[in-house]
Amino acid sequence: MSAPRWLSPAEQRAWRTHLALHKLLMHRLDRELQEHSLSVNDYEILVNLSESPGRRMRMSDLADATIQSRSRLSHQISRMEAKGLVIREDCPDDRRGTFAVLTGEGWDTIQRVAPDHVTSVREHFIDRLTDEQLHTIEAAYQPIVDHLKKLR
Repeated sequence: MSAPRWLSPAEQRAWRTHLALHKLLMHRLDRELQEHSLSVNDYEILVNLSESPGRRMRMSDLADATIQSRSRLSHQISRMEAKGLVIREDCPDDRRGTFAVLTGEGWDTIQRVAPDHVTSVREHFIDRLTDEQLHTIEAAYQPIVDHLKKLR
């Protein structure tokens, strides 16, 4: 076994800055969504469903889109069903498949919460960066995202 390639001080700072940003930003956004009785995961599911044809997605596709295990998504959907935000429906063409479907209450919720959430994303992230910095972040992160998606 070869020796690990330890991070240089600059690499370590970049890595730890990335981790701190992600944790702090997600914590802040989650806290602000809790004022609407939602979590970041709830919101992400509502967004995916609201942007899908018929406001529905196969559970397996929703799990992939939200980067969750099918089991974890199933538990999340159960909690959201209890709040009246989504329902499950059987897939007519696949007896084993299930759709997650946005309810009227779920649609009203995303419509009500989205303006506050986008304001928070702007305040805590977008408006802190120049257009050039945003482009640089996207250009730097996209190859990593592409690499990790191939490994799934």
